[in-house]
Amino acid sequence: MTLRPSALMLVAAVLAAAPSASGQIWMSRGADGSLHFTNVPANRRANARVIISTPDHRPPPGAPSQVITAPNLPTVGPEVRAQYDAARSDAARYSRYDAHIREAAQLYQIPEALIRAVIKQESDFNAWSVSSSGALGLMQMLPSTAQSMTVTDPFDPRQNVLGGTRYLRVLANTFNGDLVLTLAAYNAGSGAVIRYGAVPPYEETQHYVRQVLRYYYEYRAR
Repeated sequence: MTLRPSALMLVAAVLAAAPSASGQIWMSRGADGSLHFTNVPANRRANARVIISTPDHRPPPGAPSQVITAPNLPTVGPEVRAQYDAARSDAARYSRYDAHIREAAQLYQIPEALIRAVIKQESDFNAWSVSSSGALGLMQMLPSTAQSMTVTDPFDPRQNVLGGTRYLRVLANTFNGDLVLTLAAYNAGSGAVIRYGAVPPYEETQHYVRQVLRYYYEYRAR
């Protein structure tokens, strides 16, 4: 995946900041066209502008930062509910899909750490997750998106990871490799990102971008 390395460099510092760090993230563009991000006021550049400004609440250690709603949905059948509950108590799920992630990373040129970060944020590696909006599986694909990415069974881990990663590739191409906008579009849709010309002013989306980036650097460091 063609991501802007300099755009990621200072994001790492943002994500490593203490829990009390500012919820604002500033972005500036260097003379060479590279992007720089920081949440430390003293480090922002003269031409910096705020792209995210919401409280930053960290989830408990080891917990997904989104609520996985499958057990509470009346439309979820007993098989999905049972599989979801069983997967929640299975710690092996965090490594079970490694082969699929590696395959998807190589096929679509997306960093493995980024795929893992999206899966962690979306489903906490529970292949039977269902959201209140009807998103399905590891990378929480809406049925319409899954169909457009040639995913016929969103609960099939390999199909879901390949389809979700393919969608990340499409978004990365759309936003010229801008990692922040790619993640924002994965959460809020490319239309919203294009409409605002930046990360949309939705607290959920801004929180989502921060969380995925934080997980991304944690996985990269391992």
